[in-house]
This record gives sequence, structure tokens and C-alpha cells, in this order.
Amino acid sequence: MLIHGSCHCGNIAFSLSWEPDPGEIPARACGCSFCTRHGAVWTSNPDGRLAITIDDEALVSRYAFATATAEFLVCARCGVVPVVTSMIDDRLYAVVNINTFQNVDPSLFRRGPASFEGEDAEARLARRKRHWIADVDCAGRNA
Repeated sequence: MLIHGSCHCGNIAFSLSWEPDPGEIPARACGCSFCTRHGAVWTSNPDGRLAITIDDEALVSRYAFATATAEFLVCARCGVVPVVTSMIDDRLYAVVNINTFQNVDPSLFRRGPASFEGEDAEARLARRKRHWIADVDCAGRNA
């Protein structure tokens, strides 16, 4: 399955190759204050391939908080957060926000809460290496 997504205005877009076609897609509603306020619900396929394209890099705000081990790509034009990235051991990992998907039947989503309170930075990075998308290409078309 090839999943397409983007922020509302399309400045930050992505294509996620998810093979084989999923019977369900795990959807984690992070309980941190940032994700809660944005209504973000994240998914990833460690075996997937993610291509992120950015039309205008000047309109992307890269926000990091707390441990500063991840960057939320926030579109400065429309305010939507479609992707989070994390650089671990010189490799870019990512998760995508299911609320930005354009071509997926919502009945595939298996929603559940996620809490990472009390997780130290080392454990957080190890979890991301196991569960986040590890084949990530991020290219700006006008960057």
C-alpha cells in the first residue's frame, strides 16, 4: 500500500510505502501536551519506506522539546504537523500523523493511547530504532 499524506496546504507532503498491505494500522495517540494540543495520532512501519517532500523549507518550523531527540515538522503556513523525525546513530527515523493521510480507509486504524512518561533518552531512542520508520528520505523541492 502506498499512503499519501500532507499538511493542509501541501507544503509538507509524504509517501509511505507499507508492505505488505496492512490488515490494520496501529495509531498511537501520544499523551504529551504537544501532541494532545495538535490532535496528532502517530503510526509507523519499521519495514516501510518514507519519502518526505517540502515545497518551501522557509515555511517549515522544526520544533523540539523536552529531550530534544525528535523534531516535529510544523507547517508555518497552515499549522499542521504531519511528520516527526529523529536522527539516531546518523540515520533518520520518522513517524507520520494518521490525521494527515489522504487515501486510507479509517476503519484500518487500530487506535490506542501511548505514554512515554518516565522514559529516559536512551530508552526512547532504542524504542524508536525498533518501531519507527527507518528508511526515510527527506528532500526539499525548493530547499
